Amino acid sequence: MKVLTIHQPWAWLIARGIKDVENRRWPINYRGLLLVHAGIGSSSVPIEVTDLVRHMRGDEPLPIGGVIGLVEIIDCVRSHPSKWFHGPFGFVLRNARELSFTACRGHQGLFDPPAALAELVTAIRTHTI
Repeated sequence: MKVLTIHQPWAWLIARGIKDVENRRWPINYRGLLLVHAGIGSSSVPIEVTDLVRHMRGDEPLPIGGVIGLVEIIDCVRSHPSKWFHGPFGFVLRNARELSFTACRGHQGLFDPPAALAELVTAIRTHTI
């Protein structure tokens, strides 16, 4: 299992199963479970995405600085029919689900879950969540 830090609102959209591709400038060979970490940084967001999130959440702020979801990476592609694909590489995602917020520090790239997430990782691996 790996962790990937993603800026909001993209992390929330992935955890909800709305966004099915995560775009990156680099490819990966990893396939399997991925914890979605909502980073504390920000990125530009198209107005239609802002409106979608506001429509679904109202004025409730999006969580940052911790794990918020679990998803499966099934492929890394250079093109994809999803409206979310913008490349140059897309991590194709499925089986997303939200998790209760667990605070932890993020990192660049794919990283192994830190000790702070040991209990959560154990619960996922034993299917108790």
